[in-house]
Amino acid sequence: MTRTEIKENLLVAMDTLRTRKIRSALTILGIVIGVTSVISVAAIVDGLSGLIQARVKSFGSRSFFITRIPPGTTPFGRLPQKVRLRKYLEITDAQYLKESVPGLDVSAAFANRVNFGSGQPDTIAYGNEHVERLIVRGTQPEYAVALPLFSVAEGRYISPFDEEHARAVVVIGNAIADSLFPRTDPVGKEVRLNGRLYEVIGVFEKDPGLFGGFGVDQFACIPLANFHKNYPEIRDVFLIFTAREDTDLDTVRDQVVEAMRRRRHVAHNAENDFDIADPNFFTDLWNKLTGAMVLLTGVISSIGLLVGGIGVMNIMLISVTERTGEIGIRKAIGARKADIRVQFLLEAITLSGIGGVLGILMGAVISFAARSLASIPSTISPFWVVMGVAISVGVGLFFGYYPANRAANLDPIVCLRYE
Repeated sequence: MTRTEIKENLLVAMDTLRTRKIRSALTILGIVIGVTSVISVAAIVDGLSGLIQARVKSFGSRSFFITRIPPGTTPFGRLPQKVRLRKYLEITDAQYLKESVPGLDVSAAFANRVNFGSGQPDTIAYGNEHVERLIVRGTQPEYAVALPLFSVAEGRYISPFDEEHARAVVVIGNAIADSLFPRTDPVGKEVRLNGRLYEVIGVFEKDPGLFGGFGVDQFACIPLANFHKNYPEIRDVFLIFTAREDTDLDTVRDQVVEAMRRRRHVAHNAENDFDIADPNFFTDLWNKLTGAMVLLTGVISSIGLLVGGIGVMNIMLISVTERTGEIGIRKAIGARKADIRVQFLLEAITLSGIGGVLGILMGAVISFAARSLASIPSTISPFWVVMGVAISVGVGLFFGYYPANRAANLDPIVCLRYE
């Protein structure tokens, strides 16, 4: 078929669709819904995945965490007995690892006080200003080196002298600093942290966190020795370590596991009574969540596309019936089966293609709204635009072939007799 013939068939298809605007619009509604859901969800997931990757980078690509309880465990679930009976990690474990594993660069211990329950919330106050529901974290001086996310914008971080003498000093998050000291330099000022006086020695870089959750902005870090002096009831300690650049991550990780097993006297045939996680844990968790989201979106969009495809087939079958006489005339003056088939296929593809374009535009609007109103960093990639067009055209081809083939196989004599 020549380019001229294709152009002519396309114009005929467009003219047919123009004369049946309402029916065509209702027909493509399913395709619009299907493509919109695919484009909008893909844009949001792609944008959030980029944000998660950037977040993981800020943790440090060579940083690992050692915990007593498996990471990702919710505080509301009932833990297995063998997990609940695990020995607590110790502050001295960090120094032991540093001395025992040659591939380590930095090793530090830290502990958290997170009180969001029915008890008295943690508070930090200066003058008449106060902030509630913050996270108080006791850390060793090497903690900020091991976790670049906690970089200091003003002042300094906790020093070995602060830790050795359990000094009452604190490094606060940017949001806490803005609330307590809206017009004053916070460094050097004394605040009351849960009623105790602390000197502010630094302010962290701004980090509001993800999805409205807690970020560095809501942290107040104090020396770990001071933390345990004031909160002796908190026994859970966490470890963080980083591997040197010239070492293999898996090798260092295995060496750390062996060192911790020796340290904790774990039998050679017993499971580890601790867990090790790297920043990729958060990426893996996110991928699991988005996998379920993509699956759900696929089901919803498939239903929409199926409904849209059936609508395309239905309107094309009606069109074949309505234009039986026209088909007979075209065949009588020399049109081949291929010409009739292409004409109706082009109508089906045009119909579904318009639905695909509208779906892409609707998806772009939803993506823009998510970015503007909900601060979700959604981005539409060219890949998904191409996929949206390909899906809609594929639906037109698949569901339009049967009506087109039926039109092509009609007997011209029967068609000319049709009324």
